[in-house]
Amino acid sequence: MSYKYEKVEVPSSGSRIEKGKDNADDLIVPDDPIIPIIYGDGIGVDVGPATQQVLQAAAEATGRKINWMEVHAGESASELYDGNILPEDTLAAIREFRVAIKGPLTTPVGSGFRSLNVALRKILDLYACVRPVYHLKGVPSPVKHPEKMDMVIFRENTEDIYAGIEWEAGTPEVEKIKRFIEEEMGVKGAMHEGPIGIGIKPITEFGTKRLVKKAIDYAIERNRKSVTFVHKGNIMKYTEAAFAKWGYELAEEYGDQIIAENTLWEEREGEVPEGSVVINDRIADNMLQQVLTRTDEYDVLAVPNLNGDYLSDACAAQVGGLGIAPGANIGDGMILAEPTHGSAPKYVGQNKVNPTAMILSGRIMLEYMGWHDAADLVKDAIEAQIASKEVTYDFERQMTGATKVSTTEYTEGIVKKIQDSV
Repeated sequence: MSYKYEKVEVPSSGSRIEKGKDNADDLIVPDDPIIPIIYGDGIGVDVGPATQQVLQAAAEATGRKINWMEVHAGESASELYDGNILPEDTLAAIREFRVAIKGPLTTPVGSGFRSLNVALRKILDLYACVRPVYHLKGVPSPVKHPEKMDMVIFRENTEDIYAGIEWEAGTPEVEKIKRFIEEEMGVKGAMHEGPIGIGIKPITEFGTKRLVKKAIDYAIERNRKSVTFVHKGNIMKYTEAAFAKWGYELAEEYGDQIIAENTLWEEREGEVPEGSVVINDRIADNMLQQVLTRTDEYDVLAVPNLNGDYLSDACAAQVGGLGIAPGANIGDGMILAEPTHGSAPKYVGQNKVNPTAMILSGRIMLEYMGWHDAADLVKDAIEAQIASKEVTYDFERQMTGATKVSTTEYTEGIVKKIQDSV
């Protein structure tokens, strides 16, 4: 191995995933890869091992094997690394083996990080937060037709308000920024007197275009029909409007593969030519309405950081909630899959929580590796388990005639259905 790990055991067997040469996400994946896993905090000790079991079963059912390498972040890392919640061992393992998965992490008070999850994304330059949102058959939903939801949200991970460029009210720094804005830049009347917090919202051409490229490439590879830029450019003309502008500029590089909305395509009664992707944009507040009223008209969304946070959670609510919402952070030839939900410390170790979100995050990881057959087995087995109505408490309380089972029993049911399907 290229890195000497101090407190992490590298599997004695297994092969490294290598970077290919064709494009940013091209990987050379062996049939026995080494994959780092972070169980995470709180219920991570429940959902992490459950996810391992299911993904290993899917790998073995398709003639492969995953060699798991446990690494640490958060509370478990603090114990092993003398208070360091994000040790270099962990970062180095993800960089070296390129494909990894993690459970939920909680940032301790006074840790030096605003958010441990955000820190991982920034340090590793995992600039695209990818969140597929789709309905699993049988999952209770608050809407009449949850099956209409089938979107993939590409949320920019490194810029916008989440860049963390802000100053606290009452500090000399914020007063200096305020004076600069009013006196040097000539912006008058925009800020009230008295205590004020100030944040800066950077959106760059570079950050926008590499995200949009990820979204368009995904749409083309997966035969998706449209990519929609979601922004608040009617108000924020030099940041959010620029996001859409730069997105359209990047789309032009694809030539005939891209059709901008309001072109000849509309005259063809909505028939998109084979292999083409329609590019359009929507204002963010209107889009939050459209995901409810015109759900099935949207496919892949490319979104700045803050809008993406709101939008992905709103969409997840339509198909069952954050408890089953998967996600992954992707850079160039690197992925860190993670569930959307938090660490839920009050349920830790009770063997009762639903592991579906982390398992489905693992499904994204398998797809990124090119193991689409294994990924399909995972989704099919989860739906079959839900159809059996032997489910964890969160589903059981919303379903008629369901039987409540533990995390372990639910996981074993999924594993058996994978094994029985081949």
